[in-house]
Amino acid sequence: MKIVILSRNAKLYSTRRLCEAAKEKGHDTMVVDHLKCIIEIEKKKPKIYYNGAYLDDIDAIIPRIGASVTFYGTAVVRQFEMMKVFSAVESQALIRSRDKLRSLQVLSRAGVGLPKTVFTNYTKNVEHVIESVGGAPLVLKLLEGTQGLGVVLAETQNAATSVIEAFNGLKARVIAQQFIKESAGADIRAFIVDGVVVGAMKRQGKEGEFRSNLHRGGTASFIELTDEEENTALKAARAMGLGVAGVDMLQSLNGPLVLEVNSSPGLEGIEAATKKDIAKEIIKYIERNV
Repeated sequence: MKIVILSRNAKLYSTRRLCEAAKEKGHDTMVVDHLKCIIEIEKKKPKIYYNGAYLDDIDAIIPRIGASVTFYGTAVVRQFEMMKVFSAVESQALIRSRDKLRSLQVLSRAGVGLPKTVFTNYTKNVEHVIESVGGAPLVLKLLEGTQGLGVVLAETQNAATSVIEAFNGLKARVIAQQFIKESAGADIRAFIVDGVVVGAMKRQGKEGEFRSNLHRGGTASFIELTDEEENTALKAARAMGLGVAGVDMLQSLNGPLVLEVNSSPGLEGIEAATKKDIAKEIIKYIERNV
């Protein structure tokens, strides 16, 4: 097979590992910078022009689309789909996952456990927002934030009021979310490929940090999921329509609560924590579908 990995940097760990895993299985690989693709739209003749040539005879793509370039990246994925190329992550599922508010609504409808969340159109009734998520402390998140950026823990009512009013004044879209104290600055990421949890890790934030993101100095270790955690992760990925997903959950007194479903989860942390060849599982998933 000829597999294209849509990535802006061939040297990134996840991109390299996917190339290695594909080559080990005897496939040809090509790393394509999706921002440099030219999309040509014509009646029943969708084409993509890249680096002086048309991308022909491609069997499958693996999108590694950054959040900041979702619009153009998903347009490229959609064009490949129109060319009858299999995508490890479908364009519509990718778009759905990048909209935090829409994601939470989809997960809520599917019956997935979530921290209580409130979203408003810059309301002046800040007190009600704070009360609705159980009062202070509470978590405030920018809708466009990634990797822990734009996430604030407001520890008091006054702090929460000030932050919400500041965001509202800047016309920045923000959600207020219940703070799960018992999670103690840790979360779980379940890595799912084709409806199966292929690895899971527990991420612990550094001392004094409630965010557990590895990019912010957190550490990761292997974890065996409970049946409830595994079922919750699978239900979340299924609701989002993702064949490859990283489902982030908090352990709470009321069971697992989903924070986010990531459509381009990194491989470095999960492979290091689990000692599993996750990249190979993604290639096997493509083989089963092409």
